[in-house]
Amino acid sequence: MFDILKYDVKIQSIRPEGTMKATATVNINDAFAVRGVKLMEGSKGLFVSMPSYKAGNGEYKDICFPCTTESRKEFDKAVISAYEQALSQNQKIKQKQDAPMDNERQSPVMGGI
Repeated sequence: MFDILKYDVKIQSIRPEGTMKATATVNINDAFAVRGVKLMEGSKGLFVSMPSYKAGNGEYKDICFPCTTESRKEFDKAVISAYEQALSQNQKIKQKQDAPMDNERQSPVMGGI
């Protein structure tokens, strides 16, 4: 039994528009991977949605899930932290792309001969 779970979260895609903000893959202790994790925006803020299927009665059932409240909180925290870090990195990259280059050389203007 693991005393401490190590979550390695890879944010697959970030979607600024709509309620689904990102998708992720979570590797737990380098032993178990969960694909299809979704980060959703709800009325109370961000929440993590586990991969699920639609049952015959129309309800959605999680395919895999943390078994305790504590492990669910840790899982969600890891996914949300990775998302926030990915957003931060994307903003830094965008700022660098938008900023004028300091080392940019301007071509001299040649006058007529």
